[in-house]
Amino acid sequence: MTNTRITDPEILERRYDHSILLREFSLRKGSGGAGLHKGGDGVIRELEFREPLQVSILSERRVHHPYGLKGGKDGSTGLNLWIRKDENSDKVRTINLGSKNTIKVNIGDRIVICTPGGGGWGTPTSNEDQVDEAVSRYL
Repeated sequence: MTNTRITDPEILERRYDHSILLREFSLRKGSGGAGLHKGGDGVIRELEFREPLQVSILSERRVHHPYGLKGGKDGSTGLNLWIRKDENSDKVRTINLGSKNTIKVNIGDRIVICTPGGGGWGTPTSNEDQVDEAVSRYL
């Protein structure tokens, strides 16, 4: 995972049980950069709001990739999306929030936070796919 402070899902749901539903909390597979030592994958968090709230987001690496070192490849940039229901119709809009924003959400609105993957370290080897396959057997 990236260098991210993450509240445990159980604590989030308990603290905000009437306000927020955690719809997804997963690894963002493939977001880490290739390298002799692959960059860590980011995470995906999707939150649905059960009441109107003001929400602020403060994040980094939404424009510039986390860089690889010593021949390693860059990690994927992050992404913050607001999935907003139109109050007067069934239409849904997806809005890119950028890295820093404050918004007022309505009931049923969602935010999807995709954290960036870490940059890889060292020149990737030809057997990287074999190593990834071997590691995935244990996950």
